[in-house]
Amino acid sequence: MGDLILDSNDLERERGITILSKNVSVRYKNVKINIIDTPGHSDFGGEVERVLNMADGALLIVDAFEGPMPQTRFVLQKALSLGLKPIVVINKVDKPNCKPEETLEHVFDLMYSLDATEDQLDFPTVYGSSKQGWMGPDWSKPAGDVSYLLDTIIKYIPPAKMVEGTLQMRISSLDYSSYQGRIAVGRISRGVLVPGSQVSLIKRNGSILRNTVKEVYLFEGLGKEKTKKPVRSGEICAIFGMEDFDIGDTISDAVEPEGLPYMGVDEPTMSMIFMTNNSPFFGREGTLVTSRQLRERLFRETEKNLALRVEETNSSDSFLVFGRGILHLSILIETMRREGFELQVGQPKILTKDIDGMKHEPVELLTVMVPEIFAGKVIDNVTQRRGEIAKVEIKDDRARMDFKIPARGIIGLRNQLLTATEGEAVMAHRFDCYEPWKGDITFKRNGSLIAMETGMAAAYAIDKLDDRGRFFVFPGEDVYMGQIVGESTRQSDITVNVTKTKKLTNMRASGSDDKILLPPPVRFSLEEAMEYIASDEFIEITPRSMRLRKILLSETDRKRNKMT
Repeated sequence: MGDLILDSNDLERERGITILSKNVSVRYKNVKINIIDTPGHSDFGGEVERVLNMADGALLIVDAFEGPMPQTRFVLQKALSLGLKPIVVINKVDKPNCKPEETLEHVFDLMYSLDATEDQLDFPTVYGSSKQGWMGPDWSKPAGDVSYLLDTIIKYIPPAKMVEGTLQMRISSLDYSSYQGRIAVGRISRGVLVPGSQVSLIKRNGSILRNTVKEVYLFEGLGKEKTKKPVRSGEICAIFGMEDFDIGDTISDAVEPEGLPYMGVDEPTMSMIFMTNNSPFFGREGTLVTSRQLRERLFRETEKNLALRVEETNSSDSFLVFGRGILHLSILIETMRREGFELQVGQPKILTKDIDGMKHEPVELLTVMVPEIFAGKVIDNVTQRRGEIAKVEIKDDRARMDFKIPARGIIGLRNQLLTATEGEAVMAHRFDCYEPWKGDITFKRNGSLIAMETGMAAAYAIDKLDDRGRFFVFPGEDVYMGQIVGESTRQSDITVNVTKTKKLTNMRASGSDDKILLPPPVRFSLEEAMEYIASDEFIEITPRSMRLRKILLSETDRKRNKMT
């Protein structure tokens, strides 16, 4: 109790979200129950889409106090479209002021709006508290354990069917062992898999490779157990010893190979430039700094991250990376910096499509929850970015507003809304569809304060420049020429000397040596920085630091570039 078993990744624990799907199993009353934990955020939709194909049912876990969140809609929609019948689990009923009955109504309304079938709408409901370790039929009567939930799963989710015929298994996930290399994970949809047997590997392009299944492991509890027995259809297993496989490939019979339909994944909606670090502080912190290392790492990520796409550019030092959204790309960047990479990324760009000769852009469904008094400010900010109001609900002095907004309009919106609502805005968004281009959006952002020379930021200089804007650096922090050290009060960029120190003399005067009091500098998270930077700016990311900089570090070069 109290430990996160499935969210074992450091990033998952820090952020409180699931990023990677996990497979575990539970044995209860002589029944093996395979459990797949999926992410909830739409940015990790590629992860969701590939593992839902292995499931026979779904547990929809909802907070009894907060109710269905905007991101709940995404995974639920995917599950319903696959014909899965959900079991609704209303968790955290131990919270004070929780509203389980009201939450249940919201869940029903949500499923109805997603065109759930009558059978899907006739879902069983389980109440409980994972913190206290119980699940039961009545939220007001705590049970002793979670056996009621397991009984409900056995009752309502059909057992895996034994399908006779030749072998068919789609690879839905990849794992890695430092001893045995890459591991293929998937569910056998037809036939029997025999350890040590010869199989056919049917690739995405239709080509067929001969392979050998050296070892087969089954998911038992939180780990894997090797089996030498044939594995029947319906079972989820991990295969060791195969070569040249990718997610979506089909493992089939060696004599009569027959492939399964390729797993469709939603297209990326955003792109960013990834390049090697070429700043004056290059190589100070990272160990992986070359373009070869960056290239290998990015292409390796595409093997398991289906929603990610990488393309090479005209420059050997930079790569174009396509993803689902800011969060999707930022998780990749954060993972790489922890591995020891130094890199630079550019401003996120929205991907457009040409449909019937017209320019189309991705449109997101945006949900904002704020106190009612700030509703007007939110509407004003969103509509300035070509957003359209879809729905407004006001309950208990809080407003919930749904908008349809171009994906490019969301970039930088979070900071703007937090400022306008005094930090009260809760915002979530997910991809909806492509619609005709909505027109230009005027982004309001002040200019940058740019360091004039390389050196150490001085408290004396920052104090004297206080009226020029707000700063992003601490006194004593190393800065380089061209680094963005703050935000200007004006629309244009200003070059400032933050390394200037006070000239020392042997003269003393009343008031000249007063203590300097500085406001704390603004510190961005990675996502905030990605939303903040302009088209002529980069984010420099190293294992221990994150800096904003101009692409052209020299002021002369920037002026020359403006003139051309």
